[in-house]
Amino acid sequence: MNLSELYRKALDFGFLTVEEGVYLYQKAALADLMFIADELRKKQVPHGKVTWQIDRNVNTTNVCVANCKFCNFFRVPGHKDAYITDMATYRKKITETLQLGGDQLLLQGGHHPDLGLQFYTDTFSSIKKEFPTIKLHTLGPPEVAHICKLEKMSHHDVLKALKESGMDSLPGAGAEILVDRVRRLISKGKCGSEEWLNIMREAHQLNITTSATMMFGHVETIEERFIHLVKIREVQALKPSNANGFLAFIPWTFQDVDTLLTRIRGVHNLTTSDEYIRMIALSRIMLPNIKNIQASWLTVGKQTAQICLHAGANDFGSIMIEENVVSAAGAPHRFTYKTMQDAIREAGFEPQLRNQQYEWREIPEMIEEQIINY
Repeated sequence: MNLSELYRKALDFGFLTVEEGVYLYQKAALADLMFIADELRKKQVPHGKVTWQIDRNVNTTNVCVANCKFCNFFRVPGHKDAYITDMATYRKKITETLQLGGDQLLLQGGHHPDLGLQFYTDTFSSIKKEFPTIKLHTLGPPEVAHICKLEKMSHHDVLKALKESGMDSLPGAGAEILVDRVRRLISKGKCGSEEWLNIMREAHQLNITTSATMMFGHVETIEERFIHLVKIREVQALKPSNANGFLAFIPWTFQDVDTLLTRIRGVHNLTTSDEYIRMIALSRIMLPNIKNIQASWLTVGKQTAQICLHAGANDFGSIMIEENVVSAAGAPHRFTYKTMQDAIREAGFEPQLRNQQYEWREIPEMIEEQIINY
């Protein structure tokens, strides 16, 4: 393989193979990858602004039988700390979110063995009835797969019911690495890679906007990272022309504090800042059919995320008024709506508030800045 030829292919928005991606990862200078990814960003996102969001991650339940080895958040059924979020709690948290300028809940939880489709459709419709303007970015393919298994229903029928009850978009949660060898080691209780991808294909057929993610820096090989990227790209290539499909891709690093992966298997996140920036650049290069690449400040911190804005990323994600799952494994970083914009400006870009559909929003006139103690 020849680096110059691969650079030209990338700049022409060509679909690089797994082998070509691995070669670039191993052989290309980081500066070259950053330059190419930045050029692609300028063409795909010509307004040049860096978008960001105000939303809140609220968990439907912390009860889960998936037993992921990287998760400190879940509780087994019957645990003294187990909970199911009630409407009074949603009401309080949504009211606070609106006061803080938010327009969306990222609503996820565990694989609760007793919560089927009716629970989620009732929850979504109740929230929408009381708060019709709030957007619901809800569940993820593993949770959808869990509901399908409980109800013995198809992906199509479950997604259709969720959409009709208030689901506005489907997060890319639970992707981890879309290779079953890896999934058996870190998240055996979740759906396999093909089912994750099939649920996303079906969501796109129903014109449900989705995002895609990758959690790396644990037991995967470099090749498996690129298999993951190519699988995401292939699903996006099959979306209907009138659908957004994957509107964004968000790679983040494994957080290892007190996780079973670390305590029992001795797996640590050894990802360096340079490696994360390299993966951001290669995400832009490998995914020419996905417009928005998000830097995960939550897991890598402000400074690394700022550099990523010069390496193909065009989005800084949400200030995350509340986040419980990744934080439970050691992610310490926080932003307010002011410090988020400051960080983007410090990196040399103009910040632009958006919604989940990447439509621009004005910052509300009445907005509070305090961080809620949740």
